[in-house]
Amino acid sequence: MGRNYRKIKPVRPKERFLVFGSPVIGDAEIAEVTASLHSGWLGTGPKVARFERNFAAYKSASHVAAVNSCTAALHLSMLAAGLKPGDEVITTAMTFCATVNAIIHAQADPVLADIDPVSLNIDPVEVEKKVTPRTRAIVPVHFAGRACDMDALMEIAHRHNLIIIEDCAHAIETEYKGLKTGTLGNFGCFSFYVTKNIVTGEGGMVLARDENAIAHIKRLALHGMSQDAWHRYGDEGFKHYQVVECGYKYNMMDLQAAIGIHQLKQIEKYWNRRREIWEYYQSSFSNLPFSRPAPTEPQTRHAHHLYTLLIDEEQAGLDRDSFLAGMTYQNIGVGVHYRSITEHPFYQRHLHCKPHDCPVALDVGRRTVSLPLSAGLNDEDVENVIEAVKRVLDAPT
Repeated sequence: MGRNYRKIKPVRPKERFLVFGSPVIGDAEIAEVTASLHSGWLGTGPKVARFERNFAAYKSASHVAAVNSCTAALHLSMLAAGLKPGDEVITTAMTFCATVNAIIHAQADPVLADIDPVSLNIDPVEVEKKVTPRTRAIVPVHFAGRACDMDALMEIAHRHNLIIIEDCAHAIETEYKGLKTGTLGNFGCFSFYVTKNIVTGEGGMVLARDENAIAHIKRLALHGMSQDAWHRYGDEGFKHYQVVECGYKYNMMDLQAAIGIHQLKQIEKYWNRRREIWEYYQSSFSNLPFSRPAPTEPQTRHAHHLYTLLIDEEQAGLDRDSFLAGMTYQNIGVGVHYRSITEHPFYQRHLHCKPHDCPVALDVGRRTVSLPLSAGLNDEDVENVIEAVKRVLDAPT
């Protein structure tokens, strides 16, 4: 089945293609970056420290470390948690590859659990099935900004003495029963990539309950050195350093933090705008042959990072990939979040998994599409997205 979307007029001209996940960058961010360039502090320096303090305050956390990506945050959290080769780490099959790659980088063994068909988050029942004597950690991903069932996951972790590392790449603003995501587990890992809710271009942050764990992460993030660049070259005089372990080059730069400092100031404003768009999509698509996101669970706060539809080919008259092509022809950028991890050749070889090992994630991954959801969208942009969806559906067969 399919529709000829090329027989209908695009809702936007090509020169006004609506980029998926385009960030909002204001004059304050530009001025702060310019100030960094004039100051000479381009690498890790005072603005990184300031961004760490501000983010810690926002999350009501005491121990944080800024790094250059959420991938780095996940990797370093696993190392600080003491994972060893052969340890098993359970995570969701519905996530970006970085979640699983970080486990592999830590020389642990990823174990994939299927997802709940409503929340699209990791299913605690499936997690319980995957626990073995080798299991050391669980990495829940708060998919699209929706909080995982943390009570159930924490109970499993407590009963089996497991570490929880929260992947909060989608979930900066998310809350669960009055607690902020990233503060419920042993570690919380955040992304400030260009498509995220607040951005630094590239960047990440780690939260940890334990001060020593964050100190360890900060060392690992900068070659395993005992002093970072700011302390070595500051106005108090040169500080000798010692390399105390073999680390990585995962530090955040002041140029990145300069953007994040002002993005963080706008976080509630941006969240409210995305929430407004998310709810408008929900009402606008209520009578269309799609599965829309489930309502936000009680006692939680959804970060509204992604708005995902599930395409039912039989009902809609076209499959997901035809819908993607149709929206692109309408000059509307769309995304896929995500194909199941079990669909990718590398993981099939490395993890010895098959696509149908996680059937819910497989089905969702073959039907999902993400529509633009950004604080930078104006009302016309949002109407264009809605109209484009309807035009693709109404295209002649």
